[in-house]
Amino acid sequence: MSHEFIELVDKAVELRLSEFIAPVVWRSEGDLFALMVSVVLSQNTSDRNAFRALENLKKRLGKITPEALLDLSEEELAELIRPAGMHRQRARYLRALAEAFIKYDISPKKLIEMGVAEARRFLLTLPGVGKKTADVVLVNLGLPAFPVDTHITRIARRWGIGRTYDEISRWFMERLPPERYLEFHLKLIQFGRDVCTARRPKCERCPIGTRCPSYKTSSQT
Repeated sequence: MSHEFIELVDKAVELRLSEFIAPVVWRSEGDLFALMVSVVLSQNTSDRNAFRALENLKKRLGKITPEALLDLSEEELAELIRPAGMHRQRARYLRALAEAFIKYDISPKKLIEMGVAEARRFLLTLPGVGKKTADVVLVNLGLPAFPVDTHITRIARRWGIGRTYDEISRWFMERLPPERYLEFHLKLIQFGRDVCTARRPKCERCPIGTRCPSYKTSSQT
């Protein structure tokens, strides 16, 4: 079942990379702070909303740096990132994150040299950074991590392969080569948005179909 499900989704999903803020920002700018800001903005909201908030910041600041962000008052920053939602809380996190970047002189080189385990532990100490945010940063840097969002959690539970973040992440990491982690992570999210949706999943369009353990119950919800 395991490899078959992966292969079926892999073949069926044509990735629309431009819809995902983290790889777009990293590939276009190659800036770690801008990447982390984009990931924080995308937490618990759509990438579309995060893109709007990030564009507001770019128009105001030009280049998004820790120093430039800290020149903004918390109130102005919150207003700029309002499209992402929870704007006041995010503004506090982003200012604290900017301070941490300056304090620790964080760079891609430093994280890569730490190795994935130590880099992950370090990222988890930063303001507003949880497991998914840390793993999104790491996998975009080319380190072996598999982030799990709400779409992937839903898919994994329907497939019966795990319930917790760590179980699900480990399941995919054990069945995919590291160089595919980022791409398949994004494909799964797109699959969750388009087909294996939270409400009324489109089981009739699913490449797995009746082989999915949740096919019958999903098709009736």
